[in-house]
Amino acid sequence: MELLANKYRPNKLSDVIGQNHLIGEGKILSNLIQNKKMYSIILYGKPGIGKTSIANAIAKQLDIPNRFLNATVNNKSDFDIAIEEAKMYGQMIIIVDEIHRMNKDKQDILLPYIESGLLILIGLTTSNPYHKINPAIRSRCQIFELHELTTKEIISGLIKIAKNENIKVTNDALEFMANSSSGDFRSAINLLDIASSCSENKQVTLELLKTINSKPVFFHDKNEDGHYDVLSALQKSIRGSDVDASLHYLARLIEAEDLDSIYRRLSVIAYEDIGLANPSIGPKVMAAIHAAELVGLPEARIPLGTVVCEMALSPKSNSAHVALDLALNDIRMGNTGNVPDHIKTSSKTYKYPHNYPKSWVEQQYLPDNIKNKKYYTPKHNKYEDNLNYGHDNMKKPN
Repeated sequence: MELLANKYRPNKLSDVIGQNHLIGEGKILSNLIQNKKMYSIILYGKPGIGKTSIANAIAKQLDIPNRFLNATVNNKSDFDIAIEEAKMYGQMIIIVDEIHRMNKDKQDILLPYIESGLLILIGLTTSNPYHKINPAIRSRCQIFELHELTTKEIISGLIKIAKNENIKVTNDALEFMANSSSGDFRSAINLLDIASSCSENKQVTLELLKTINSKPVFFHDKNEDGHYDVLSALQKSIRGSDVDASLHYLARLIEAEDLDSIYRRLSVIAYEDIGLANPSIGPKVMAAIHAAELVGLPEARIPLGTVVCEMALSPKSNSAHVALDLALNDIRMGNTGNVPDHIKTSSKTYKYPHNYPKSWVEQQYLPDNIKNKKYYTPKHNKYEDNLNYGHDNMKKPN
């Protein structure tokens, strides 16, 4: 039995759900089809939002011979065969899924034929092509980003399929399928397909759906942009002191069982974003990580949730690492100078601070040419204010 997702794959752009910025009336891809022209393009965006559907519709509407290949599954000989077929037909559309994984050998084969126009490449990827795709391929293609589908668009598409298949779906079931798919239309269609097959008389209700799909789908690819977007969102939420958002993104990473990434990112945040405003947070993060490692999932969520709450609620300071970056920049620009003689290893004139009141004595530590350089600028928080007060107080005469 044919899956609904395959059965209803669009044969023309007007049947594609969403992406009105590319395929709406008077938009770029629609105009190209209308003018019977096509150039090599790369379509990128999250799974299930229409990349393959658009590529398939373009090939069907232009009525140009086409071949669908996958950069990881198909080998070099498959690409050679496609090129020979293109030579026989005079032109061919080659649709390459996961194009960001295409190795150099396959790229080298395709490049001259893309350049000559014998092959019209339509590359599909979930990764940002500006980061992941070889510049030689990228420079020969127009790049189009697909937008995430809205709940309304997914519901509209489900209604259309349900009507054609004589499936009766309640409104709350439609809402559930759209929301649980997290913008992935293919996931929503598959859920409708399974539910209608499991139901009596093709009746799909919310109660039935909950017995089939109790766990929402969300985009989280450990190796690609979606993964790093979630990690970035976690850090920015903690930095922004939004405890609820911080817990939301932590929950997504825990649900993906990606503890290693959580550990690494929390360790960085402790020093990059909280730093001297709450210096105890670094050891607390390490203790939480150690506890999470000891107990494993699902209990690991408890120490991690606790420390993330404290991190989000802590005062923030990046003064220490900003100061170090300024110092590093001077080193890299050659703005250094010699170590002052009186603090060299062999010095006989070094003043030992502990021999002086308050363990402080006036003397120069920076090289002569940058002796007045200031890297550290304190942030105004309780801990740094106290540190700065103590530092200034040392310099006051007795």
